[in-house]
Amino acid sequence: MTSRYGITIPFDGVSLNEHKDWFHRLADLGYTDVWSAEVDGADGFTPLTMAAVLEARLNLGVAVTPVYTRGPGLLAMSISSLAEIAGGRFIMGLGASSQPVVERWNGISYDKPYARTRDVLRFVKSALEGEKIDEVYETFEIHGFKLSRPVIERPPILLGALRPGMLRLAGREADGAILNWLAASDVMKCRAEVGLDKTIAARLFVLPTEDADAARFIGRRMISSYLTVHGYAEFHRWLGRGELLTPMWDAWAAGDRKKANELIPDSVVDELLIHGSYDECREHVARYTEAGVEIPTIAIVPFGIDLKEAIEGLAPR
Repeated sequence: MTSRYGITIPFDGVSLNEHKDWFHRLADLGYTDVWSAEVDGADGFTPLTMAAVLEARLNLGVAVTPVYTRGPGLLAMSISSLAEIAGGRFIMGLGASSQPVVERWNGISYDKPYARTRDVLRFVKSALEGEKIDEVYETFEIHGFKLSRPVIERPPILLGALRPGMLRLAGREADGAILNWLAASDVMKCRAEVGLDKTIAARLFVLPTEDADAARFIGRRMISSYLTVHGYAEFHRWLGRGELLTPMWDAWAAGDRKKANELIPDSVVDELLIHGSYDECREHVARYTEAGVEIPTIAIVPFGIDLKEAIEGLAPR
C-alpha cells in the first residue's frame, strides 16, 4: 500500500450535505486524501472545507483551481482560509485550466496561460508569506495587497501541468505538479521535467467493471471529450501518441464525433482509463505509484456501478 491514497470528491449523485458520513467512512477504509476539482460542479474549496471540519484524518487537495476565474487577491484569501481551517493538511493546486472552462463558461479571455499561471503562482506565494505586494506582473498588476489574517504555514502549491514548459515551472517555482489523463508509463517522462525532489500527484479515472467492452465504450467518450482540447492534445503528442490519436483528432475536427470515438485504439483506452476487477484496478493504480506518483487520487467513473461498493472495493489494501 502506498502511504497516500486519495479519492475525488464530491461524489456524483450525492449531495454535499450527505458527504458527512462519507468522510468518516473514507478515513475508516484507509483513504488518506480527498481531492476536489473545479470545472462545472462544486467549486474546489467548499467540499474540502466540509472535510477539514468533519474529519481530521483526511488530507485535502484541490486539482485544480483555474488561475483566471478568481482575482489574485481573492484566490490568496481562499487558500489562506482553507489552510487555516485544515491545519497543515491542505495542498493547493493551481492551473491554467482550459479555454472552454475559462472563456466559454466564465466569460474571461484565455490569454497567455503559461504567463498567467506563473504570475498567479508568484503572487500567491508572496501573499501567503505575508508580504505586502505592489508589483506589475506580465498579465496583471497588484497595488498594496496584504493578507490581514497571517498564514501560520504556507500550504504546498502544486501546478496542474501537461507539457514541458509548465512541468518545468512546477519544478522550478512550485512544490510539484498535478498530472491528469496519462498512462503509468508516462509518469517518468513527466517526472524528468519536474525534478526528483518535487511532489507528483495524479488524478486517475477508474471504472471498476470486468465488462471491458462497456468500459472501453465509456472510456472512448471521455477521451474524445478531453483529448480533443488543445492542451491535452499537445500533451499526448509530446508523450508520443500523435500517430495513434491523429485519426480521432481528424474525425473530431471534421465534426464526426461518432467516428472519432470509434477510431480510438483499445490500447489507448486501457492505458488511460483504469478498469477491470477491484484487484486489477488497485494493481493498475499501484503502477502509477511505482512510477513516481506520490499522491494517486482515484476518480470513480459513475457508470453502471454501485458507489458504496466501488468505494469499498477500491479502498487500499
